[in-house]
This record gives sequence, structure tokens and C-alpha cells, in this order.
Amino acid sequence: MIGIWAESAQRFLLILATLTTLFFAIPLVLIPMKWARLMLWRIPTDTDLAVYFGRCVGAFALVFEFLMFQAGLNGTAIAFTFEAILIFWVLMVAVHVWGWIKGIQPITETLEIGFWLVLVVLTLAFWPAR
Repeated sequence: MIGIWAESAQRFLLILATLTTLFFAIPLVLIPMKWARLMLWRIPTDTDLAVYFGRCVGAFALVFEFLMFQAGLNGTAIAFTFEAILIFWVLMVAVHVWGWIKGIQPITETLEIGFWLVLVVLTLAFWPAR
């Protein structure tokens, strides 16, 4: 069963990336509460939504941790890992700056802007030579 459609692996990834970008990633970044309502969460009474979003973010973070450990321990996909984490850090700066501008986050989240910027600088400073 594994790999029976291997010749279509790239096409599968492009289709999957297109669909998940359009229906999950972009709506979750731009309109998370509207997305939650579309997924039938009861807003604002359903406080489990915060737990759900936290677990989703945590799962996503674990993927990046896995990539970093693999690259750090044995050099696996080190260039890809640096590209991926840099994109993530930059997006986290944008998310936190947006929350600060809108005045919708506690001071701890606003202070995190500096943390993400430090990670951007460190990632660029340690960028692997090709």
C-alpha cells in the first residue's frame, strides 16, 4: 500500500497545499473566529475553542521541533529547516505586531515581538552555507 501512487507524489502535495492553504491556513490566520463559527463552534460561549486552537498550534510547533531536532542531530534537510523556521518566525512577528496594533492581546504577547525578531536575526546569522 505504501507508495502505490508515488509517481503522483508532487501533484498530491500541490493539490493538498492548495486546498489546505485556502480552507484552513488563510482563514485561521485572517478570520479565526469566523472560521470557528463555520466549523460550528458556539462563539463566545464555547471556551473549549481556545483549548482547541492551543492544541492545534502546539501540534504545529511540534512539527517544527521535529525538523529542528532532525537537522540539528544529523543534518537532515538543514537548508529546508532553516527556510521553514525563518518563514515561521517572520509570520509570528507579523501576527504579534497585528495584535499589538489592534490592541487585542496582553502585554506579554506584544513583548514576544522582540523574541520572534531575535529568532529571525539568529536564524539569519546561523544560516547554513550551501
